Amino acid sequence: MSALGTGDATASVNPDPRRWWGLMVIALAQLMVVLDATIVNIALPSAQRDLGMSDGNRQWVITSYTLAFGGLLLLGGRVADLVGRRRTFVIGLAGFAAASAFGGAAVGAGTLFAARALQGVFAALLAPSALSLLTTTFTDPRERGRAFSIYGTLAASGSAIGFIVGGLLTEYLNWRWCLYVNVPIAIVTVVGAFVLLENRPGNAGARLDVLGVLLGCGGLVAIVDGLSEVESLGWSDPLVLGLFAGGAVLLTAFVWWQTRAPAPLLPLHIVKDRNRAGCFLTMMLAVTGMFGLYLFMTYYLQVVLGYSPVRTGLAFLPLTASILIGSTQIAARLLQHLPPRLLMAPGMVLAASGMLILTQITVHSEYVSDILPAQILMGLGMGLTLMPVFSTATAGVAPQDAGVASAAVNTSQQMGGSIGTALLNTVATTSSAAYVGSHLTDPVGRAEVTREAIVHGYAVAIWCAAAVTLMAALVAALLVTARAPKHKVTVPEPVPESVA
Repeated sequence: MSALGTGDATASVNPDPRRWWGLMVIALAQLMVVLDATIVNIALPSAQRDLGMSDGNRQWVITSYTLAFGGLLLLGGRVADLVGRRRTFVIGLAGFAAASAFGGAAVGAGTLFAARALQGVFAALLAPSALSLLTTTFTDPRERGRAFSIYGTLAASGSAIGFIVGGLLTEYLNWRWCLYVNVPIAIVTVVGAFVLLENRPGNAGARLDVLGVLLGCGGLVAIVDGLSEVESLGWSDPLVLGLFAGGAVLLTAFVWWQTRAPAPLLPLHIVKDRNRAGCFLTMMLAVTGMFGLYLFMTYYLQVVLGYSPVRTGLAFLPLTASILIGSTQIAARLLQHLPPRLLMAPGMVLAASGMLILTQITVHSEYVSDILPAQILMGLGMGLTLMPVFSTATAGVAPQDAGVASAAVNTSQQMGGSIGTALLNTVATTSSAAYVGSHLTDPVGRAEVTREAIVHGYAVAIWCAAAVTLMAALVAALLVTARAPKHKVTVPEPVPESVA
């Protein structure tokens, strides 16, 4: 106990003077991971033509990444605790860069699918180690708020930035550069990690919960894979139902095993904490409602309104700027004085109101009057929400569980994005098909009816997204009871293995 107390005092009185430069390294890595989930969306048509992908197979460019990323995040968090956070961080960066180069040089669709899956694997190592490094580096509540505001902003706006970068690279260079661009970013970040981030040893004597990995990751992959198949096969297809049932059984077995495993992959006390569970669920619902909108708005701007890839990317800038303002200028200032739920719940209501504006889009909508106000409201709402979610979900976690808690936050975000994309796309597709069936009376006007059907499908899906976002507001208001942080938060040093 005395050793722990001395470590705390030393860390509090003498914080690392390089910590803010270290934050830039961590934030750069997180930005690379988050934007890569969407940067290839704009490049996908070009890649499909170049590599000869079928319409049925092209989805695997996206889903192979999200399935590997989301399904292995809990494992990545535990590896960070066992091996050491900086070491895991560097391994994740190096592997992500190599997989990106492999994908950029792909000569066939299968090679690209495999490369995207490898990106997801290494992202699952990188993301939780980055967040756990942030959690243990900033212990002062005021500095912690500022650090998480930057981190939360990148987590929230990285998808929009990915569309901007993807548009620029695709239009002026080649779709392959949407993958190659990760290589120089990773090299710079690896160098910065060795120079600026503290190297603390992991708990090498602990055991990895192999069965927990198989049950938990297998269940998540089965459910997300089932959702990704719904659009093409339908809800009642035996394969889809089998994946859902199998995923439910595996996750139930995972929870049961975590109560009995000698070294559980996900200690249930992390999830049983009311505030942390509320943050996880709020994150998942918020991203479920928001993530699909990026895809909808990209296709709406390009296919319906005729925007170029670059113009489409630039059209997302107000959303990114609003997230930045909501996170760094509003949430970061208010979190020291208000309970997190008084930021999270109103933030979700604000984001839902922006979505409701978007439900009124037509084939002739104007960007400034019909889309821009919705983007500003959604951005401010997401910024108000995600920054306190990240901060509250990782507060008070013991160092030996920091990687797992961080992974759980990222898993909630990734699962929400995967569920949102699959679910909302299914809603949009079926609604569009029903619209065509009921409105197409003259084959001559099929093109115009098809455009109207696409917009109608998007509008119906956005109504669903708004409903899910309001559910996130309700969850935050009812479950998150944490108070505003008024005292210094200290993080104890890891207990040496010989003492434990």
